[in-house]
Amino acid sequence: MDSGRTLLDDPPRLPQGPRPRPPVPEPPADDLPLFAYLAALRRNAVEAWPRRTYDEPIVQRQLLGRRSFIVSDRDAIRRVLIDNPAIYLRTRASVRILRPVLGDGLLISEGAAWRHQRRTLAPAFTPRAVEDLVPHIEGAVEAACLRLEAEAARGPVALFPALHGLALEIAGRTMFSVGMESDGAALRRFVAEYAERMGRPHLLDMLLPLSWPAPLDFARARFRRRWIPFLDRIIARRAADPAPRAARDLLDLLVAAKDPETGRPFDQDQLRDQVATMILAGHETTAAALLWASYLLALAPDIQEAVAQEAAAAEARGAGADLASGYERKLPLTRAVVDETLRLYPPAFVLARAARAPDTLGGYPVEPGDVVMISPWVLHRHRRLWRDPDTFDPARFLPGAAPPPRFAYLPFGAGPRVCIGAHFALLEATLALARLIGRFRISLPEGTAIHPAAVVTTQPDRPPAFTLRPR
Repeated sequence: MDSGRTLLDDPPRLPQGPRPRPPVPEPPADDLPLFAYLAALRRNAVEAWPRRTYDEPIVQRQLLGRRSFIVSDRDAIRRVLIDNPAIYLRTRASVRILRPVLGDGLLISEGAAWRHQRRTLAPAFTPRAVEDLVPHIEGAVEAACLRLEAEAARGPVALFPALHGLALEIAGRTMFSVGMESDGAALRRFVAEYAERMGRPHLLDMLLPLSWPAPLDFARARFRRRWIPFLDRIIARRAADPAPRAARDLLDLLVAAKDPETGRPFDQDQLRDQVATMILAGHETTAAALLWASYLLALAPDIQEAVAQEAAAAEARGAGADLASGYERKLPLTRAVVDETLRLYPPAFVLARAARAPDTLGGYPVEPGDVVMISPWVLHRHRRLWRDPDTFDPARFLPGAAPPPRFAYLPFGAGPRVCIGAHFALLEATLALARLIGRFRISLPEGTAIHPAAVVTTQPDRPPAFTLRPR
């Protein structure tokens, strides 16, 4: 991935001292039996992959009559994601789980439909277009800091729900130019309901053809019958609002977007599916990234202080909205913390694909129906690719450091289907983290350990209570 780094005249230096190794579930010594493996994938995927996965380039096992591969070989990853992506499509389980909530938006679509959407959306996510959204981000972060300050005065703060609220507020403001006061609670209920009841893969989700309904598909269909009118109401209300807006928002960009080859804009259903994808995929991953970054900085108070000093210096230079232009140069340490957080806790912990034609990966024959998994969680902690892979060390991503090996760092995927919102996500997370750490000294009670639970995204196994002290 292109890190966007440039060398600085005075590059930041990290404090000397030991770096923390945040706790993770111990991988099983050997391959789990089939049903224990499937149960772990449903409960917490990082508990499913055996120890050898972190040492070997490709690990193969039988899965429901087909072979599955966990691929950490960089040449094989390139073949799947760049050289031959047309034969590696989303698995049945991922389509069943994602389509009811995301529709046929960019994340789900394939072939010509995907190409039309990608071309049409691309102008909305250029760096220049994204910079226009910064006032919406800053307004949401400032409001969240005020709420956190009031909550912190009363005692420890459950930071994960607060950061979920912040990420949702950013999503609402950047998409609709308005806060989520009226719809935020309902949206959170929709997201929580789907994630807890219908978003976890069931055995029959994997086994049955898409034309055959799996048991959870009925509940997913009922959910969608409530979800679609909810989104349509928000979009219609925003479209009917005559109030002038100080800055453009994503909905402005999506409504104006046209396929550069055909001149065709999004129709109403396509527009709604893009809105759902941007709000859900964006706010879930941002909330998780900010939580894990806060946790890592609580474990490394010396690095946290350096981030706070960097944020204060940027603010003293009057860098407000103009931080977005070249923010990697203005907040290099904060950006490095975000990059290292995404290495240790990638929100999308696995990219699962089903082969539709024969192929060969790293010397292994792949047959139609075989499942290929590229797991950023495994890849980012692979012993052959990273030095001290379980250690939190933002120096890996500071200006002047050697870049990660190609295809060893994939927080946003790679190839033609690389996340279109990667620049926006990195900008959002960096600006929000700088403001949070610049305003608060964040700590945890000694001995507090938070473990990752990889289900839909990489989330904490419980909502930890942090102590926030204003600086």
